[in-house]
Amino acid sequence: MMDKNMNIELKFGSRVKALRNILKITQEELAYRSNLHRNYISDVERGRRNISLIAIYKIAEGLNVSVDALFID
Repeated sequence: MMDKNMNIELKFGSRVKALRNILKITQEELAYRSNLHRNYISDVERGRRNISLIAIYKIAEGLNVSVDALFID
């Protein structure tokens, strides 16, 4: 079960990073837009955070996408 959860976190983080790169913004800019710390964004992108629903919503807002866009491959 732990490996499966890590895979989900890595996939989610990769999606956040891909969307951020499409927008050509830094982790710092996304953190500012999302009202989160840059280190938190870095951890999310590397799959090292068990992210909360509130943080998911904030990141979606920071990327100017819907929440479901964060889960589409």
